Amino acid sequence: MVKTADALNKAVQTTILKIGKYLTFTLAKEEYGIGILKVKEIIGMMPITSVPRTPAFVKGVINLRGKVIPVIDLRTKFEMASIPYTERTCIIVVEIDSERDMVLIGIVVDAVSEVLNIQEEQIEATPVFGAKLNTDYILGMAKVDGKVKILLNIDKVLSNEEISAVETVAK
Repeated sequence: MVKTADALNKAVQTTILKIGKYLTFTLAKEEYGIGILKVKEIIGMMPITSVPRTPAFVKGVINLRGKVIPVIDLRTKFEMASIPYTERTCIIVVEIDSERDMVLIGIVVDAVSEVLNIQEEQIEATPVFGAKLNTDYILGMAKVDGKVKILLNIDKVLSNEEISAVETVAK
């Protein structure tokens, strides 16, 4: 009985952490959301300085008001086909919690959609795709206006090793 109560308590706490405001964006006609508290700013595409010998998903760095910020392309990270940037392509600057501290990282997305307030009844658990597929970076699936939005745990999109590699790029 204790295990069941503990499991239920944990499930309730996890759901509470998922509800709230999300910045939604598109990648390859799919809708995603990032918790608004992780988003620091949204900027239009700007020149990205490439850095040699970095993972393929690392586009390089940008100079944002005197601060060097690494930029990753989520299409590449999620193994989607790359497309030319358009006037809607933008960079979302997010704050990621790494093992050592908080890190600012820019993520390139196809387009930013809107900020949604997602309620508990709109969130479903992440589907299980089998043991070989890691879905830790997905908080859940939000059903909004008949569409499904994939809610990302931006802290887990990159592994600790990848975050370290990205941090090194910005130094």
